Amino acid sequence: MLEGAAERVKQHPGPHAEAPAEHRQRWWRVMCLTGLDYFSTLGYQPGIAALAAGLLSPVATVVLVIVTLCGALPVYRRVAQESPHGQGSIAMLERLLSFWQGKLFVLALLGFAATDFVITITLSAADATAHLVENPHLTGALHGRQVLITMILVALLGAVFLKGFSEAIGVAVVLVAVYLALNVVVVAVGLWHVLSAPDLVTDWTHALTAEHGNVVAMVGVAVLVFPKLALGLSGFETGVAVMPHIEGDEGDTEEKPAGRIRGTRKLLTTAAVIMSVFLITTSFITTLLIPPAAFEPGGEANGRALAYLAHQYLGGAFGSVYDVSTIAILWFAGASAMAGLLNLLPRYLPRYGMAPHWARAVRPMVLVLTGVAFLITWIFDASVDEQGGAYATGVLVLITSAAIAVTIAAYKAGQRGWTVGFAVIAAVFVYTTGDNIAERPDGVKIGACFIAAIVLVSLASRLARAFELRVTDVVLDQVAERFVRDCSNRTIRLIANEPDNRDLTEYREKLQQIRTDNDIPVEDDLVFVEVTVRDPSDFEAELTVRGEVLHGRYRVLTLEHSSIPNALAALLLHVRDATGQQPHIYFEWTEGNPFAQFLRFFLFGQGEVAPVTREVLREAESDRTRRPRVHVG
Repeated sequence: MLEGAAERVKQHPGPHAEAPAEHRQRWWRVMCLTGLDYFSTLGYQPGIAALAAGLLSPVATVVLVIVTLCGALPVYRRVAQESPHGQGSIAMLERLLSFWQGKLFVLALLGFAATDFVITITLSAADATAHLVENPHLTGALHGRQVLITMILVALLGAVFLKGFSEAIGVAVVLVAVYLALNVVVVAVGLWHVLSAPDLVTDWTHALTAEHGNVVAMVGVAVLVFPKLALGLSGFETGVAVMPHIEGDEGDTEEKPAGRIRGTRKLLTTAAVIMSVFLITTSFITTLLIPPAAFEPGGEANGRALAYLAHQYLGGAFGSVYDVSTIAILWFAGASAMAGLLNLLPRYLPRYGMAPHWARAVRPMVLVLTGVAFLITWIFDASVDEQGGAYATGVLVLITSAAIAVTIAAYKAGQRGWTVGFAVIAAVFVYTTGDNIAERPDGVKIGACFIAAIVLVSLASRLARAFELRVTDVVLDQVAERFVRDCSNRTIRLIANEPDNRDLTEYREKLQQIRTDNDIPVEDDLVFVEVTVRDPSDFEAELTVRGEVLHGRYRVLTLEHSSIPNALAALLLHVRDATGQQPHIYFEWTEGNPFAQFLRFFLFGQGEVAPVTREVLREAESDRTRRPRVHVG
């Protein structure tokens, strides 16, 4: 169950981590991997658009396409440039904020990302079930068992990951190619039937005029309705997440992978153009050729509008082939979403100390996510329509955060034109997200549940792991190394000092007090140790140690880390290993309430340092005979 768990958090970047050069693929092949999520929305998007906009579905879809090509696409092309290693827009915003507010902000975004990916799994499985149940050859046998079938599909997905899922781009290429080819046939036949019956277009335009009046009113209503069609914007975040799989140029470097960025931009642009063409044409033919009642819950076209047309105009055999293709790509889209989530969480939570040890392994996380997917399926009764709001909310929040991130990045780069352009795009997505939340609050409720769960589990994990040795490496400068080397042939004594004025009086009085309280002979040397706390919300970090001589006589080791006790414990263990001597460290008791002091340690990396340092040492070194000595006076 725990196979593959990394020893250190920094060694577990997730399934989409930097791929070896020999495993990288051409951009168009990787596009098929992202297309599992993006293109598969054709399975349910036309039906959802028809329910949301009615006769205005094609017009509202045109608005969606404009927002896609002129809004989301430029934003994520910039995201690809700013985070070329698959970190995505969340990492861009993480760099803008420090301390706990930055961590909590990232946790909130992770909650919406979890909403996006988990609902992708359950929504795709539910729509695959709809295609299965509504197949004319199987309707009688499977009708009424949608929840059970959806859970079986989710369970099979979890079983694949428990066995050991390797993202087969080759399989994705075949699935996407077959699915898009079948959709080309359905769209072509649908357009032919529309063109063969001009009265369909005439009746549609007359109905639009009667319902909405003039063109300006139609466009206005379409703009107001378009947020309900936001499902058609999914897939962009996945597109940048899989960047490490895209091969670049021979001259690419870790800092500037220009070829990979260029390939990712081609991927994003090509996918957006293909999807835009399909969105417009499919919304047009489904609106004109399918009776409105068929889109309603329980109707034959609900959640499967294109499959309805495939059966209606191309026969049961072709329709069944289309159903099988749709079920396959929807199910594999769930696999892509699962892989995306397993990639996203390890990039942040373990690094924050906000994940249990077992979360470093894939299989336990798969069980947790599968259980959550079961719960979501049961709550929404495996309904595609009911889950649409939650899915759209997750997608829109991520895109909105990306738009804000690139706006800030352009502003910092001094690119005034891009700043204004991205600010306008961000405003559009803020409106779209707000309208979607107001219209369908279920999405933000589900997102809030994910956020609350992630925050509570994260804080509980951080609390449980508070006394770990949270140092990835100890680096001493030459002066610090000389101090340690000079002490290696005698008892090593260190004084933990909280620097105040750092004047001569401070060090002289501190040294005298420590000698008196602990009966240390005058001839024994002591070295001061002072820790500067940088960002106490960080969990694991490198420990930098510098040596200096103050006032001509006092040797001082200065440390930088996110926690004073952890830094001191790491230094003591490093000195022990480097010299073979057990070092001694001397503290003063800190005045104050013990609980308040623990909160100071938990939140700010300070507090009652002496007992916490001793506890960190105890957890890091179980052999008492090899444990550095802690003295408190």
